[in-house]
Amino acid sequence: MSGKRLRSFDVATPIRLSLLWAALMGLYIYNDYFSMYLPGTIEEMSSGVMGPLGAATDTIMIAVSLVLAIPALLIFLSSALPPALAKWANVLFGAAYTVIEILTFFGSAPFYQIVVVFEILVTLAIIWTALTWPKVE
Repeated sequence: MSGKRLRSFDVATPIRLSLLWAALMGLYIYNDYFSMYLPGTIEEMSSGVMGPLGAATDTIMIAVSLVLAIPALLIFLSSALPPALAKWANVLFGAAYTVIEILTFFGSAPFYQIVVVFEILVTLAIIWTALTWPKVE
């Protein structure tokens, strides 16, 4: 070992937020994917039932689509919006998704709950990162 330290660099706040939303999307996708291995899930899906949401009506499907589309869009919008708008969009949606995650925690399988804990940590990091956005001097 040469004893040399690795060089560090600052990641801009908008990029950090984009990366956090991307991480959240990965957690969502894998948790939903692994949930399909629970007994009865595929049968419910084939019969048009969305777990605790009930029948997969157009209204339910549109609502679920929007809930999944917002974090995906925030990957881009965190870096594309003007800083003040991006800051408050991240705080607002970070808080909203923290509530959604808390609601999905109860009554779910243990593996799902573990991932939801990570999701909550990510959304709290989104809120914190947005609230501590550096100011121009």
